[in-house]
Order: sequence, then C-alpha cells, then structure tokens
Amino acid sequence: MTGLEEVFRAAWPVVVASTARFTRDLDLAEDCAQEAVERALRSWPGWAGVPDNPAAWLTTTARRIAVDRLRREATLRRTLPLLVEAPSGDDDGGPEPTDPLRLVFTCCHPALARESQVALTLRLVCGVDVAAIAAVLLTGEAGVARRITRAKNKIAAARVPFRVPPDDELPARLDAVLTVVHLVYTAGHVGPGSGPRESGLRDTGLTGRAIELARMLVALLPGEPEPRALLGLMLLTEARGSARTGSDGELVLLPDQDRSGWDRGLIREGLALVTAALRAGPDGRFALQAGVAGLHAVAPSWAETDWAQILTTYDALLRVWPSPVVALNRAVARGRLPGADPAAVLAEIDALASELGTYPYLPAARADLLARLGRAGEAAVAYEQALARTTNPVERRFLARRRAEAGVR
Repeated sequence: MTGLEEVFRAAWPVVVASTARFTRDLDLAEDCAQEAVERALRSWPGWAGVPDNPAAWLTTTARRIAVDRLRREATLRRTLPLLVEAPSGDDDGGPEPTDPLRLVFTCCHPALARESQVALTLRLVCGVDVAAIAAVLLTGEAGVARRITRAKNKIAAARVPFRVPPDDELPARLDAVLTVVHLVYTAGHVGPGSGPRESGLRDTGLTGRAIELARMLVALLPGEPEPRALLGLMLLTEARGSARTGSDGELVLLPDQDRSGWDRGLIREGLALVTAALRAGPDGRFALQAGVAGLHAVAPSWAETDWAQILTTYDALLRVWPSPVVALNRAVARGRLPGADPAAVLAEIDALASELGTYPYLPAARADLLARLGRAGEAAVAYEQALARTTNPVERRFLARRRAEAGVR
C-alpha cells in the first residue's frame, strides 16, 4: 500500500461520517467522499502536496461537493432527510472525533440483519471494496452489493438518527456494535487477499480501525466490561502480529512463533483490560475470549501453555455463546491436553462439519489431527479442502506446503 493510500484509508471513516452528519444521506455522503478522494489525487502532487490535516481537507471538499450537487439538482429544500435529528445551527460540517462511532451505531441499527450490519460497516466505516467484503462474508459480490443498498434504504426509511444512542438505548445496541467491530478486526487479522493491498497475511488498516473504534467505545462506556474486554482481546492478538510471518513472509503458526518478537507493551495493556473486564463481568463472551488470548500471551512457550485452563474457559464460553466456531476451538484445545485421544477429538470436530460448511479452519484442524494419526492421504485431502475455502495468499501457500508434505508421507 502506498503512502497516499494509507492517508486515504485513515481519513475515509471520518470523511464519510462527517459528510453524512452534514447531508443526512449515506449514499450522498459516500459518493461525495469518493469524489473528494479523486480531487485529492489530482490536487496533491505527491507527498509534498499533502495538507497537514488530510481528513479536514477531504471533509471540507466532500461537503462542498454535496452542497453543489444539492443546489444543482434544485432539491436542497425538498430532499427528505435521512435522519430525525437536524444538524445543529453551529455545525460547520467539519470532522468531529465521535463521527466514526456515530456512523458505526448507524450501520449497526437493530433494524438491519447482522450480515448487513457487517457489510455496511466494512464499506462505509472502513472503506473496504465490495469484492473484499464478499471474501470476508464468504458470499458473492452481487449479493453484497444488494445487501448494502437494501441496508441504506432501510436506514433511510426508518429515519435512523445519526448519533450515538442515549443511555437507555445503549445496552440493546452495544452487543451488535461490539460484534461488528470484532468482525472488522477479524477481517483484517487475516486479510481476504482479494486485491493488491491484501497481498500479505493481514490488513493493518482494518485491524487499526477496529482497535480505534474499540478505544472510542471504552471512552464512551468506561463502566462497561465488554468494550474493555474486546479492546483487550484485540490488543493481545495484535501483539503477536509481527511474529505471525517469518523473514520470508511465510505464515508461522503459534507453536513456532518467536515469542521474543511479541509486543510486550500491547500485552501489558491488553492483560490489564482483560483482568478488569473479567472482574467486572466474568461471564461476558468477549471477556472469556480475551481470557483465552491472555493465557496464550502469558505462556512462556507453546509446551508450557495452560491447556486445562484454556479448555475450562472455552467450556464457560460455550455456555454463554454456543457457537460452532467456539466448539471447534474447544475441541482443538482438548486435543492439546496430555494424553488426549486424537481420534476422539477428530470425531468431535467432524460432528461440527454441517454447521461450518465453508469455514476454512475446520478442514485445517482435521488435517492436523489426521496427520497425527498417521493417516497422511486423508490429511492431504483435508488440506485440499481447506485450500478451496481460503483466499489469503499467505495462508494458501502454507496449506499447499502442508498438503504436499502429507502427500509425501
């Protein structure tokens, strides 16, 4: 990714959100933001021409474009507002720190289905293109485009306010926002690999955006444990980021990672957040997920990982959040216990196949167990199945090597 691309990606959510606050129209805000970026490419002669505050320049430009369009179409006074609340009299259309958070709450309105919330957030808040969103959601591009259009129309029809909800509405809205922010991070943790900027293992633009939004949520709700837990979970995961690939750019799994390369500052911050969250809300699903990440973070080595405690934590997580992905992770953890029977764990994983039909890590987990059982041919087939479900190029190369090794055995 070039330097200017990084500038545009960082500014995108602020520009779209601030323009939406001014225009009260998501479609118009997105179109004007895109045109503002195109004008910037023509107006900024490389790094020398980049203004001190690119987001403010882009926001001001997008707002002027919006005003020109509305005047040109002679609809300024009769355009139906997207939102119930009108702009305040002193609103100058410039960016405000909470604008991206307002946009996230708008995208995650309960009137929308969860996949629509995710698609709209990835598009408007993170600037992800339709092809990459389709890879994240494991669906077709045309379906994603229709879902985004329907979501915008539904928001307009419901006259959804462009704001952070009042205190009495927050509890009902918070879980959806936390879930979508986590999915944004997950999408960046292993980028879909659908374009040039996702050619590596991860998309730091997405992971950084998710962490930034989580920090905003913690500041907004300092007494709520789950935003702290989510932020802690992401920081603990991010701490391992540079160790997930070797000097050759190839994938390095957790057992083989050089733990001296983990970011100890992020680990300290993450552990503090997770500890506080577990004390305040020990049954929260993000707190329990963060607890697992914390156990990995404090283990001196793979061999010294406390798998018994990890299994206990997954048991608790399954009780509060009975997800097939959690069940898969629990089975993998059980397979790491001393004396575990790989055949029994394999049967447990196979029972989840119907619920995780497109999930790439299920056949990858099966392949590992089959290799441990000496069933090399079946392991190679399982690796092939995992390859068919994986889009990230770094992961694909890793799986291809494992498949070849299993075939040789």
